[in-house]
Amino acid sequence: MTGNITGTIIKGVAGQYTIATASGTYICNARGLFRKNKIKPIIGDKVAIITAENNNSEKNNENSTGTIAEILPRTNALNRPKVANVDCIIITLAAAKPPLHFTMLDRYLMQAEYEQINAAICINKIDLNSEIPQLVQEIYATAGYPIFAVSAENQLNLAAVAQFVTAKITVLAGPSGVGKTSLINTLTNKTLQTGTLSEKIDRGKHTTRHTEFFPLPQGGYIIDTPGFSSLDPPNLPKLERATLFREFNGLLGQCRFSDCLHVSEQDCAIKNQVGKTINPRRYESYLELVKNP
Repeated sequence: MTGNITGTIIKGVAGQYTIATASGTYICNARGLFRKNKIKPIIGDKVAIITAENNNSEKNNENSTGTIAEILPRTNALNRPKVANVDCIIITLAAAKPPLHFTMLDRYLMQAEYEQINAAICINKIDLNSEIPQLVQEIYATAGYPIFAVSAENQLNLAAVAQFVTAKITVLAGPSGVGKTSLINTLTNKTLQTGTLSEKIDRGKHTTRHTEFFPLPQGGYIIDTPGFSSLDPPNLPKLERATLFREFNGLLGQCRFSDCLHVSEQDCAIKNQVGKTINPRRYESYLELVKNP
């Protein structure tokens, strides 16, 4: 392995990367060889760095400098948000303002399943609508995803979230305006800038401009990401998309036809369970993601 220290990229802005290591924090540039080979370090990468000679003895100094010499193998990597080596994703949505769109939620879950990253669902702003968390619980009960119903503003039910993210690298994903930054402020004891909601379009204004790691008091990191409203669905053949819905997994291979898309075919094991072990709303999302990905 090239480099004399290893660490994790916790921030990257304008070609400069902040690396957290056991011997302190370093601000590093990437080797020109990466640019030549069209390889770009991303947040979460484990890297080997070569430190500047005059900084080798400095510790816990954010002005220590170095060069990224090698990117170590990734366990996973998300394209949007651009982040690597994630332990879990908490898909954060609002009980109201902006309204919750279930197909959007299912796209996030589909992406997490595709990347083989554990996912949880967090419904924020329950003080504005207490019925939405119950509806989410009903729809996703058989899928097995952890579900948190919280109010970051009113400090409701946050202990369970804090326990869930302990000692993990966790991404908060979700559209703007759902309160991700407020949730991070509570979990990390920071005071990051929060945005306001646009009354005209009922969407949040982006306050996060880049992806960044924030250390958690109990260990681990939480990752704030720029808000976005949709994900590109995994580029999978239609026959394989059903594998990304957890409720379907025990039924796959039981249909009459081996090429069953679970849409209009006869004797479909999945269609037969809609309204039973498969919530109709989840099945509607599946149809949308198969017909109009």
